[in-house]
Amino acid sequence: MRILALVPGGIGDQIYFFPTLETLHSKYPDAKIDVLVEPQAKKAYRVCQYVSEVLLFDYQDRSSMADYLNLLGVIRDREFEAVISYNAPWAVEFLLWLNGIPMRIGEQKSNSWVFSDSVSLQKQQYAPKFYHDILQVFGVTSACPDVSINVPQKDIDWAEARQKLLDLKNGYILLHGLDETYPIAKWKQIIEDLKTKQPEIPIVLLQTKEEDPWVNAVMEACTGLKVLAPNDVGKTAAIIAGTNLFLSCDRNTIALAVAVGAYTVSLLDSADSSQQMLPSGNNLIGVCSSNNNIADIPVESVLQKIWGD
Repeated sequence: MRILALVPGGIGDQIYFFPTLETLHSKYPDAKIDVLVEPQAKKAYRVCQYVSEVLLFDYQDRSSMADYLNLLGVIRDREFEAVISYNAPWAVEFLLWLNGIPMRIGEQKSNSWVFSDSVSLQKQQYAPKFYHDILQVFGVTSACPDVSINVPQKDIDWAEARQKLLDLKNGYILLHGLDETYPIAKWKQIIEDLKTKQPEIPIVLLQTKEEDPWVNAVMEACTGLKVLAPNDVGKTAAIIAGTNLFLSCDRNTIALAVAVGAYTVSLLDSADSSQQMLPSGNNLIGVCSSNNNIADIPVESVLQKIWGD
């Protein structure tokens, strides 16, 4: 049996889809499971052991007829017996029908006629459970597994070597921001408070891209900081797993923190985002904006969550 899953979105969306892949693999251990994802999301599958092949398609792009014909050929060549679509563009879902894949599963909506089975999904819930609910079509009644990843040993070794090089043997506080998402002046206030209350613990900035304006701006505003710059998802996950505290406003690294169980304070744009991204647990804490703008979250609210005041 060969199964294809269409999962639009970034790295974080893929990580939240991993429990569904785990359940599919458990139910059909001999099946080949492929995914069709956006190019920037392919990196997520470095830490997933349940996928045979990662196929690429830019769901956000204005694709040409040639792009759709190429996708049609890719799907047809692999002779899938079942396909799952999570709100892929209508034209892509139409190709599934055109290919005549026997089992076509998707969300219940206006074009549900292209599916052999459609499911009503509840979006306002924890994202892994949202993805997992579609498996009821396969007769799955088990609960959604916890989010987990498979970090290659060489990535763990890399992280341990970098921690040793930067003298982080007694732990570290890890920060990750995105350019202009949360003001540098507020990051500076948080860092100064961390230094005052925990002067013995190094503060490390996580750099996830080669040129990172956020890291540069924070380094200019604050002294005594260190930088860790992993170049793939596995190394990033290993760095996050080793931290005493992770503070982030990036959906992708927050998802990795959920997967490795790091003590995490997440800056989020709304309570809905917190519900979708964070499972219940004392070590995963959301600080939510009251007006859907992360930049407006008061520093005092962040510090209260960090220190449990």
